[in-house]
Amino acid sequence: MLFTINPDNPQQRLISRVADILKDGGLIAYPTDTYYGIGCDIMNKRAIERIYQLKQRNKNQPFSFICADLKNISQYAKVSNYAYKTMKRMLPGPYTFILTGSKLVPKIMLTKRKTAGIRVPANNICLALVQALGNPVISTSATAPDGEVFHDASLINDHFGSRLEAVIDGGPVSGMPSSVVSLEQDVPEIIREGLGDVSLFL
Repeated sequence: MLFTINPDNPQQRLISRVADILKDGGLIAYPTDTYYGIGCDIMNKRAIERIYQLKQRNKNQPFSFICADLKNISQYAKVSNYAYKTMKRMLPGPYTFILTGSKLVPKIMLTKRKTAGIRVPANNICLALVQALGNPVISTSATAPDGEVFHDASLINDHFGSRLEAVIDGGPVSGMPSSVVSLEQDVPEIIREGLGDVSLFL
């Protein structure tokens, strides 16, 4: 099902409908400030399994997830004063921060080192969705197994078809990956330079 949602002022009625699909274990595609993402409710194990199948991804490579804001992050990760100050300056934005996950995070979403990748994208649609759902939403780029990236909601809809319960058309996205920064030990480590200025950490 294709939903056209306004990226500046998301229609609450449509956000609620998509949040209900997530609550029922559905998979969705949605816009972020980098790529279109594919996601589900982080608390729904069956839905997470379906995303691993869809992406043909090894279970040892957990997906990152989207939180609504900094307060929300501190429920799902251990956030030191340094990490808090750093993220406060940079979020919402095109960054994925690697932090030690809290007990709330399902084990399947953590690396062997118990870390998780967490995002707060500068995109009103995905932030409204996370708030409406009340749980973080998994975030993995909407790509085909051969690595082809889809920048357009209708192409995503055509490619994945019935394997996704909802596709949100929120207009064009940048099509560049986020910068990935580990803040695990209060010593920032740049894991991937993407969209988002990482000069602060150099």
